[in-house]
Amino acid sequence: MKFPNIGDIATTSVISIDINSTFNETMNKMLDNEHRNIIVIDTNDFYIMSIIDVLNVQAKHIDVNTALCDLHLSKIPVISKDKNILNTLEFLNNSTEYIAVVNDDNSFYGLVTHTDITSNIDPDTLMDNYRLQDFLKLGRRMKWVNRDEKISHLLKDMVNNFYDNVVVVEDLKPIGIFTTKDIMRLVKNKTDLDVNIEQHMSFPVDSIHKNSSVREALSFIKDRHYKRVIVVDDDGLLSGIITQKELISLTFSKWAILMKEYQDELSEINLMLQNKNIEYENIASTDALTGLYNRHKFTQLYLSSYTSMVQRHNDMSLILLDIDYFKKVNDVYGHNAGDKTLVQVSHTLLKILRNVDVVCRWGGEEFLIMLPTADLEHAISIAEKLRKAIEDLCIDIVGQVTASFGVSQVREGEDMQDVIDRADKALYLAKDSGRNCVKFEADI
Repeated sequence: MKFPNIGDIATTSVISIDINSTFNETMNKMLDNEHRNIIVIDTNDFYIMSIIDVLNVQAKHIDVNTALCDLHLSKIPVISKDKNILNTLEFLNNSTEYIAVVNDDNSFYGLVTHTDITSNIDPDTLMDNYRLQDFLKLGRRMKWVNRDEKISHLLKDMVNNFYDNVVVVEDLKPIGIFTTKDIMRLVKNKTDLDVNIEQHMSFPVDSIHKNSSVREALSFIKDRHYKRVIVVDDDGLLSGIITQKELISLTFSKWAILMKEYQDELSEINLMLQNKNIEYENIASTDALTGLYNRHKFTQLYLSSYTSMVQRHNDMSLILLDIDYFKKVNDVYGHNAGDKTLVQVSHTLLKILRNVDVVCRWGGEEFLIMLPTADLEHAISIAEKLRKAIEDLCIDIVGQVTASFGVSQVREGEDMQDVIDRADKALYLAKDSGRNCVKFEADI
């Protein structure tokens, strides 16, 4: 088995422009070629200007005759066209999805994108046993709006919060999607933006079920030439979005097995692969925003701790907490302030909890905590300490927030979900009791 060279898979039909060109010249070139991005060349360095950058410049009323070198464009990594496709792995954690491909003299040859990498993954090497629902980042911020959202308001939010797509929903069912491709069309046609998104969204929406395998998702993306896939549940409700980049990361473990089988070809990059394997294991176990464990990892740790509890006849409890009025934080102060709030609350939890305790971002503004060796009384005491510490936080812009808590003790012979359900009922009782308080299963 041979993995292709970068030059064999790179896209060479790419438009580019010199960094000393003006913004106006660049935008006109993008519109004339109907490209959402353009490569900006500065001797041995390469940058990219996207349609989002165009909107940002227009929003800030920057002179259209400003040179590109005076704008803060995103620099993209560089790789030789003679390198193996496996060498692109080191770039997959970059915020940009593009890699500049160069000739031996460092002149520009083309681009490698996530699409190119995805298209060259052999489907037979993918993980058939993993389902999308196991890897959806439950804490991942996903932008969705109703059909009557004004495009003019939405574009400002996309620029400020770096969204490149928005899902349009009705009763939580995806009915359309609005991406940079749609923005490019509106900019080119100088369309009135003070209209509902429903008029310019792409529809109908192609979606995939959350029980689909990684292999099925990759085939779905490759067949339709998409950058991302919208994931739904049994009722067609929006479950999340998973990108090509995430799917590539999920295939890494399988790639590592193949690499061992073809040692002669891959020996020179084994060290890099080992380091990347550790890195991807961490990514697969943690929430991208807070760094806390995700649901998948928490479930693994719970099962291990439960076995130990039964064998040693110990106690164990769970705490489920929810930040009060968190939607108001996002609506009033913006998603960046909401993210800062989640991060500071996460840090506060880690400071107070014991080393043996496990804290997980359960989803959105909810956190789930496992307390090995703690009975219900001890767990309530810890929950009260956490509640007070969150109440005492002073968060930039937002100020003070509070949280509500539900506590339950693990009983031998019951499923994890049963324990969580009891904690959840106690949490809702705390909310009904005025919030910013701790309730436990005996209160239910």
